Amino acid sequence: MKTRLLITLCAAALAFVFTPASRADDTRPGAPKPTLPKLVDLGADKCIPCKQMKPILDEFMRDYADQFETVFIDVWKKPDEGRAHKIRLIPTQIFYDASGKELARHEGFISKKDILAKWAELGITVREPAPKPVPAPARE
Repeated sequence: MKTRLLITLCAAALAFVFTPASRADDTRPGAPKPTLPKLVDLGADKCIPCKQMKPILDEFMRDYADQFETVFIDVWKKPDEGRAHKIRLIPTQIFYDASGKELARHEGFISKKDILAKWAELGITVREPAPKPVPAPARE
């Protein structure tokens, strides 16, 4: 009985020691990054509504990257991606939670305001990014 208990405790200790850390504050090189919700936009570089989405997606990639991931996939260049995501038209936006579960879809153009409202509707809190400092004018 004591031997079985000792083996169980040793196995548990080894499992703990050899399990990679997954804490969000782990900054070691190669440490897993915290998982974020994701917005995937499936479109094409030459589609008119997709072109209208580009500045919005660029802003999300630049200013909201710490809150949710934004990915653009050109389905004319990668048709297998369109089939894999089962899209019917472009652009299509797919909202995923941090675990990768699909939460919602939208087809067609969608504004920044409506995307942020959709995140809120889905229970994902998105804050306005901090304002960027305005560079001082150059002195002569």
